[in-house]
Amino acid sequence: MKIIVSISRIFVGVLFIISGLIKLNDPLGFSYKLQEYFSADVLNLTFLEPYALMVSILVVVFEVVLGVFLLIGYKPKFTIWSLLVMIVFFTFLTFYSAYFDKVKDCGCFGDALKLTPWESFIKDLILLFFILILFFGLKYITPIFNKLLTTVIALLGFVFSLWLGYHVLEHLPVKDFRAYKIGANISEGMSIPEDAEKAVVEYSWKFNVKGEDKIVVTQGSYPSVEGDFVSVDTKVIQEGYQPPIYDFSIESEDEDLTTQFLEEDNLIIVISYSLDKIERNGALKLKSLQDNAVKNGYRIIGLTASGEEAKQRIKEAYNIDFKFYLCDEKALKTVVRSNPGIIELDRGTIKQKVHWNDIDDLELPKVERKPKPVEAEEETIAYFIDGELATEDAVDALDEDDIERIDIVEDSLRLKELKEQHDIIFDSIIEVTLRPKENR
Repeated sequence: MKIIVSISRIFVGVLFIISGLIKLNDPLGFSYKLQEYFSADVLNLTFLEPYALMVSILVVVFEVVLGVFLLIGYKPKFTIWSLLVMIVFFTFLTFYSAYFDKVKDCGCFGDALKLTPWESFIKDLILLFFILILFFGLKYITPIFNKLLTTVIALLGFVFSLWLGYHVLEHLPVKDFRAYKIGANISEGMSIPEDAEKAVVEYSWKFNVKGEDKIVVTQGSYPSVEGDFVSVDTKVIQEGYQPPIYDFSIESEDEDLTTQFLEEDNLIIVISYSLDKIERNGALKLKSLQDNAVKNGYRIIGLTASGEEAKQRIKEAYNIDFKFYLCDEKALKTVVRSNPGIIELDRGTIKQKVHWNDIDDLELPKVERKPKPVEAEEETIAYFIDGELATEDAVDALDEDDIERIDIVEDSLRLKELKEQHDIIFDSIIEVTLRPKENR
C-alpha cells in the first residue's frame, strides 16, 4: 500500500503542478474559459462572470500549491482533502459539459493540450481514482524534509505562483501555445489541406406516411420515401478538420479586407477586443506608437469588435487617426492577451507581439514603404434637372418616360461660374430636360 501511495503521490503532484503552471502561464485565457462556464447557457452563474479573472488566478495558484504541498508532504490532511474537493468539483463540471455538450474544451491544460469534454471527464476520473488512494493511504504521506525546509519550500511555491500570475498579466504569457505565436503565418493557419478529413453528419429526415411520422437516417442524401416531408435534423457524428485559425478577419463596414492586409509588408496592428474596456494607460501610448510607426515607414491600423461610436470616441480622446477595422471578439482575445495589444505583420507572418506595457520594446527600424498605385480620380459632375441644380441620385430616380433629353455640357465659363457659386470644381455638366407635364 505504501508503494502505491508513493506512486499516486508523485503522479498527482506532478500532474497538478504541470496543469496549474500551464494555466498560470495564461490566466487571462483561463478566465475566458471560466466565463464560458459561468454563462447563462452552461451553469447560469452570470453573477460570477465579472470575477472570472480573480477566480482563475486563485484556482490555478491553489492547483500549483497543492501539487507542491503533496510532493513535499506539507500539511498532508489539508492537502488531500483540498485535492479531493477540487477533483470532485471538476469531475462534475467536465461530466456536465460533456453530457450536455456545453463547452468544447475544458481548458485543463490551456492551449498546450486540447481535450474533448469526454477526454477531460475521463482524465478527471483517473485523477479521482489516484486521489482516493491518497485519501485512504493518508498515514503514509509524510514530509520528505525537516519542518523548516518543508515550510520554506511551501512558501516559495506559493510566492512563485503569485509572481508568475502577476508577471504574465502585466506582460504576455511566457510560452505562447496559440496559433498566433510569433513566427506563425495567419494565412497558412487558416488554410485547409485538400486531403483534410471531412465532418461526418447524420441527417434524420421526418416524413408523414399515411398519417404517421417516419424517421429515415442518411449521411446526407435525400431519401426516397412515399410520404410528405416534415422536417430534417442534423447531428455531427465526427468532427472534420478545423484549421488552427478559423475566425480571424479584417473587415470594414462593407467589405472583407483580410487577404489584402495579410499580403502587406510592415503592418502594425493595434488590437482591442473592446474599446469600451481598453486600458487607459495603454491607450495613452497609442499616439506615440502611431507617430513612430508612420515616421519609420510602417502602416498602422486597429482591430476591434466595437462599433463606430466607440471607435470615434477613442480616436478623439487619445488623438489617434489610424483606422479601426472589425474582427470577432473571441478571435481578438486569442490573438493577444492584452487590451490593447500590438502585433507586427509581414505578409501575414507575426514578427512581433507585445503587451501595451511593453510598447517601448517594439523594434521599428526605418523601412522603405512601397508607394501605392495612384488611383484615377472620379470625375465630379454637376447635375441639372430643368435648369435646377440636382444630384446624381435625383437623376437616377427619374422615370425614363419623363425624360425628353440628356445633354452633356463642357462649358468652361459655366464651370467657372459654378465653382465660384458652390466652391466645387466640376469637370462637366449633365443637363436633364423633362417632358412637359401634360405629356408625362
